[in-house]
Amino acid sequence: MKKIIVLLWIGFLFGCTNENPESVLNVIAEDYVKLVLEVGQYDPNFVDAYYGPDEWKPKPLSEELSANPPYDVLLEKSSLLLGRINKISPQTLDESLRLRHLFLQKQLIAVKGRIEMLSGKNFSFDEETKVLYDVVTPDYTVEHFQSLIDELDQLLPGTGSLTERLSAFKKQFIIPEEKLDTVFHAAIREARKRTLDYIDLPANENFKLEFVTDKPWGGYNWYKGNNFSLIQINTDLPIYIDRAIDLASHEGYPGHHVFACLLESRLVKSKGWVEYSVYPLFSPQSLIAEGTANYGIEMAFPSDGKIKFEKEVLFPLAGLDPGQAERYYQVLNLVSEISYVRNAAAEAYLDGEMSREETIEWLVKYALRDRRGAAQSLKFIETYRSYVINYNVGLDMVKAYMEEKGGESAEDRWETFEYLISTPQVPSNLVE
Repeated sequence: MKKIIVLLWIGFLFGCTNENPESVLNVIAEDYVKLVLEVGQYDPNFVDAYYGPDEWKPKPLSEELSANPPYDVLLEKSSLLLGRINKISPQTLDESLRLRHLFLQKQLIAVKGRIEMLSGKNFSFDEETKVLYDVVTPDYTVEHFQSLIDELDQLLPGTGSLTERLSAFKKQFIIPEEKLDTVFHAAIREARKRTLDYIDLPANENFKLEFVTDKPWGGYNWYKGNNFSLIQINTDLPIYIDRAIDLASHEGYPGHHVFACLLESRLVKSKGWVEYSVYPLFSPQSLIAEGTANYGIEMAFPSDGKIKFEKEVLFPLAGLDPGQAERYYQVLNLVSEISYVRNAAAEAYLDGEMSREETIEWLVKYALRDRRGAAQSLKFIETYRSYVINYNVGLDMVKAYMEEKGGESAEDRWETFEYLISTPQVPSNLVE
């Protein structure tokens, strides 16, 4: 039966006689979407968003397929699609179609890699990030992290471990639970206003904000299509004042919500590029999404704009002392420089070089998380594996691109940023 399905699928795929490159890409794009949705039946985290035709959704799984996933069939489909797209010469395409071709090619490599992982194939950490996200994360030594920690140690003198001192210092910047909704809505309103000064969004764009618990992440944007997002903030751990603007910009404006709205309106609806009607989480698209969302914080609140807005608006709304803001950010800026610690921890854990307990202890020592925060960080790694690299590697790649291409004026920088979040992009393309 599986062989018959594959043969029928091959016949359909190669039965198309119209060899116009754009028409061929359209056929591949539709089959790519259907393949992603099919893989998502066996991987609950794979399909992050879908707003294409309902009839493309696969039928509910039978008991037999649930018990025996047809990974061989899925791998065959992904290989055939890759073979089809590799036959198209990029030199025959204009710039827009070249970007589309490269995007589909890299996405299909990731889809095939994810199927291989589901079927039991083991990748090293570097192999996994290359296949799924089109990058290999930089390696940093323990000595690199230690030098940054030593600098932070001087900034927070006192007794106890640095992690304990840092946790004690940050407690004075926790947003009281009863004020979370007020503070976050104020942050999102400001981020939205600043974004709309430079980017035209669809008139019906909107979002809903929810506070949730028992999640492996701190914040999440669930894009529902038709320019609407559900933004969820996890309250399992204390939420510090800086996270209001970070998450407002990252999940909302000009981050994930704006990214998804522009892709839907400009690529799916205007151009008919259906590949953007589905978002497979474990793919190069995520590095672009996370990198631009993190850089979006700086776009919306450049230079000292973030501190100024927090001191004048968010600190008072949260009932916090704005007099400590400068020192708080001096500490946070140093802490942000050790973000690659999390990548190193994920690599060692996933490659079997550290046990779960050893990884938690390592995160406590070098990522400066308390044990609860370290356990939450490891929970994310256990759920999403090497996805963790998309935040800092993605940010660094987008930042380098913006510094080279962005220009000097705010208008030029926003124009470049808008181009990044509204055109087909892959990580290796940013480097090139």
